[in-house]
Amino acid sequence: MRFEGKRVLVTGAASGIGRATALAFVAEGAAVLIADINEAGLQETVAMAGSAGEQLSPRRFDANKRENCFALIDACGDQLGGLDVLCNIAGFAQSRHFADFSESDWQNMLAVNLSAVFYTCQAAMPELLKSGGNIVNMASSAGLVGQAYQASYCATKGAVVMLSKSLALEFAARGVRVNAVCPGGVNTPLAHNFSLPDNVDGKLVERLFPLIDSAEPEEIATAILYLASADARFVTGTAFPIDGGQTAG
Repeated sequence: MRFEGKRVLVTGAASGIGRATALAFVAEGAAVLIADINEAGLQETVAMAGSAGEQLSPRRFDANKRENCFALIDACGDQLGGLDVLCNIAGFAQSRHFADFSESDWQNMLAVNLSAVFYTCQAAMPELLKSGGNIVNMASSAGLVGQAYQASYCATKGAVVMLSKSLALEFAARGVRVNAVCPGGVNTPLAHNFSLPDNVDGKLVERLFPLIDSAEPEEIATAILYLASADARFVTGTAFPIDGGQTAG
């Protein structure tokens, strides 16, 4: 019960890592606002919590606009009475040959994977300064090493890593920790729906796969809860890889 009495926001909570993270926080006593554009998926998350579902507050969240990010933090104040932990997990992946990325592809990737993280952190920081809270941002192994056919995804996830490090430095002396988690392959709907373009170089694609089987969402959630907990009091500014050795060499 490391999070008893704590107030937590988890975006991307309708499935995958976000859902597993929200359920793990609830199991350890937190009150959690869960946010996603997929309202049906949010209700499934609530149902999966069983009797603890009353600790979950679902809210539809479209990450494409700055005002939605600020409204989401306002909702934490209204529904939770404040905020102790922000987990930015919402995001998506997209694979193209570099020449085939359209302007809308690029802008959507920036909006959801990077701008929403930036704005949500910006909106949440005053509350986290009050509570001495912390942030865990979802980056990726693609934020640590280059990956062919994923130029836009790598660009945004690399930016999330550096945003997290910058905020960690700026706010360490004021009591707010900021970390990023960098998963490799994870058994989620996002991974299941991922597809590569035609005519790829197989040798380059092989580098995308970890040395062991894909992780389960619950394994990533375990790391997120550690970084968000008092156990990680001295951990800030880290980009924590959970990738089966993908980025080790």
